Amino acid sequence: MSPALSLSISNFPICKSQDLSKETHLPKTTNRENPCQKIPLHNKLNRRKLLKTTGLGLIGGAIAQPARAETEAPIESTSSRMSYSRFLKYLDEGAVKKVDLFDNGNVAIAEILNPAALNRIQRVKIQLPGLPQELLRKLKEKDVDFAAHPMEVNMVAATLDLLGNLAFPLILLGSLLFRTSSNAPGVPNLPFGLGRSKAKFQMEPNTGVTFDDVAGVDEAKQDFQEIVEFLKTPEKFTAVGARIPKGVLLVGPPGTGKTLLAKAIAGEAGVPFFSLSGSEFIEMFVGVGASRVRDLFNKAKMNSPCLVFIDEIDAVGRQRGTGIGGGNDEREQTLNQLLTEMDGFSGNSGVIVVAATNRPEILDSALLRPGRFDRQVSVGLPDVRGREEILKVHSKNKKLDKDVSLSLIAMRTPGFSGADLANLMNEAAILAGRRGKDKITLKEIDDSIDRIVAGMEGTKMTDGKSKILVAYHEIGHAICATLTPGHDLVQKVTLIPRGQARGLTWFIPGEDPALISKQQLFARIVGGLGGRAAEEVIFGESEITTGAAGDLQQITQIARQMVTMYGMSEIGPWSLTDPAVQSSDVVLRMLARNSMSEKLAEDIDESIRTIIDSACEIAKTHIRNNREAIDKLVEVTLEKETLTGDEFRAILSEFIDIPLENISRKPVREMIEA
Repeated sequence: MSPALSLSISNFPICKSQDLSKETHLPKTTNRENPCQKIPLHNKLNRRKLLKTTGLGLIGGAIAQPARAETEAPIESTSSRMSYSRFLKYLDEGAVKKVDLFDNGNVAIAEILNPAALNRIQRVKIQLPGLPQELLRKLKEKDVDFAAHPMEVNMVAATLDLLGNLAFPLILLGSLLFRTSSNAPGVPNLPFGLGRSKAKFQMEPNTGVTFDDVAGVDEAKQDFQEIVEFLKTPEKFTAVGARIPKGVLLVGPPGTGKTLLAKAIAGEAGVPFFSLSGSEFIEMFVGVGASRVRDLFNKAKMNSPCLVFIDEIDAVGRQRGTGIGGGNDEREQTLNQLLTEMDGFSGNSGVIVVAATNRPEILDSALLRPGRFDRQVSVGLPDVRGREEILKVHSKNKKLDKDVSLSLIAMRTPGFSGADLANLMNEAAILAGRRGKDKITLKEIDDSIDRIVAGMEGTKMTDGKSKILVAYHEIGHAICATLTPGHDLVQKVTLIPRGQARGLTWFIPGEDPALISKQQLFARIVGGLGGRAAEEVIFGESEITTGAAGDLQQITQIARQMVTMYGMSEIGPWSLTDPAVQSSDVVLRMLARNSMSEKLAEDIDESIRTIIDSACEIAKTHIRNNREAIDKLVEVTLEKETLTGDEFRAILSEFIDIPLENISRKPVREMIEA
C-alpha cells in the first residue's frame, strides 16, 4: 500500500475509483448513496458502542475511527480475546499502540500491531487483574496512548432493580400494618394476632366428664363440688357472708387426675369454660405473654361467671429471679400480669382460676397467697380403696372374666396413679384381643402389670446352668421374704425375663405403704438379700454373679433412709440430710451445702453397714436351714417357669410351718386364712 494513502483516511474521501474497502475494511463509514461524501464526526460510533462492538459484543466487520494525523497501518477489528501475559509480552515489544480502560480498570480494549497479520492493527479485549501500578508504569515508558472511560449508569434500570429488591419487604410491612389496624377494639394491638389468647373457649362446656367419672380423690371432689354449687346457687353462701374463691390450685404427681377434675368441673358447672396450658403464654417476642394474659381475662370478664383452667402453670409461674445467670424477663412480665389480673387494683370478679401443677415448690410465693389461689387441693396417689374405685370406672366398658377380682388387682398395684390404672386395663384388653379371647382374664391383667412395672417379656432362657442359677436366686428371695416377719406376701416367682431382669419375684403389699414400720423395712432388706445369699450358700462365694446388682442398690437405699431420714439406727432420731439434697430440683441439689461433719458421716456409714450385715446373716441362715425345701421349689419352678404364690406356699408348707405371725398386716392374714 502506498504510504500516501495511509496518512489520514478522514481527510481523503474514498471514491468508487479508489476501492479500498477491502483493504481498509471501512464499508460502514461511507454513505451508500454517495461514497465520496465524508461522514460527519458526530455520526460515528461513540465509545460505549465501540466497547460493545469490539470487546463486549463484536459481530465482525469494520468500523470507522477518527484517524490520527499519521496512521502507520490499517486497523482490523476482531472479536478475539487476549490473555494478560500475552498482552504484557506485546507491551514489552512495543507493539501496543493504544489502550482504552473500562469497568474500573478491569477490562481493556487495546490496539496492537500484529506482525503476523501483515502489520495490521488489531483490537483485542484483555481481562485485567485490577489496575496494577506496574502496568501504568509500563504504558508510560512505552509511550502508549491510554485512557480510562467511566461506566454509564442506566438510571431507569437501576431504579427498577431497587424497587424489585424492596418489593417483598414493602408487601410484608403493608400486610402487618393492615392486620394491626384491623384488630377489634380491646384486642392487643400486635400483628398476626400474637397478643391474642390461645385459650379454648366453650360457652356451654360439653366435656363428657362428670364427678361420677372421677374416683380415688374424694377430698378433692368435695372441694370442687362446693365451687360448682357456689356457681349454681351463690345466694346460699352469700347469705352468711361467704365469697367465692378466686383460684384453686391442684397439686399432685403426674397422672393423678388433675386435668380430669378440671373437665369434671366444666361438665358439672355449666358456665363458660376457658382451658389452656401455661406454655401458651410464652413466645419469643417480648410482651406477647402479658398481652395474652390481658386478652384472656378480658374475654373471661365479658363472660363471667366463668372458669379458667391453666394446666402446667409452673411454665409461667416459676419463682422470679431464681434462674442461673438471671431470670427470664418475658416469663416474669407474664407472671406479673397474671398476678395483677387475679388480684390487682381492679380485681377479677366472677372469674375462677383453676390451675394444676406437679411442682408446687418452684412456684412464686406471690402466686400462692390467699386472694389469688385461695385453695390448694392435694391430689395424691390413690390408696387401696381409691385404686379399686378407679379400676371400676375404667372397667365399665370392658368384659371381665368372673374370676377377676378388682380388689386383688388394687392390692397388687401400690403406687399406681389413675393414669397408670387406666393404662393397665387398656393393656389387658389389648392382650386379650391379641390372644383371641372374648373376655379379660386374670392372666392378661397379671401380664399387663408385669409389663408396666418390669418391661417387655424377653426370650426364655435355654442354658441349663444360667436357668438353674436364676431359679435358686428367685427362690432365695421368696424363702427369705416368707420366713422374715413383716414382709409382704409372695405373689409369684417367674423365670421369664422382663426388661433387664432375668427372673422376678413379685409380692402383694398387705396395705398402703404410707406408714411403714422398722420391722417391715428390715424385712425388705432381708428379702432383697435372699437371692445373693442363695448364690453364696449353694454355689459358693466364687460363683456369685452380677444378678444381685439391682437388689443391692435397693437395700442400700432403704438402709440409708432408715439411718438418715427415719432415725431407725443406733445414731438416734436425727434428720441427717438437708431437704435441698432430697429435692427433685436439680439446681437446688447442686447448690445444697453439706454441713455434716466427717465423724457423723463415718457413723452413718457404719450404721448402714451394720443393718445390711445383720440382714445378710439372717438371709444366709434361712437358706442353710431350708435347703431341702429350696431344692424342691427350684425343681418345680424349672419345670413350670412360673410359680404362683399359692403353689409356692403349698410346697413350702410340706417342709415347714409358715407362722401367721410372720405376716404382720391384717388383709394379708385374712387372705392366707381364706
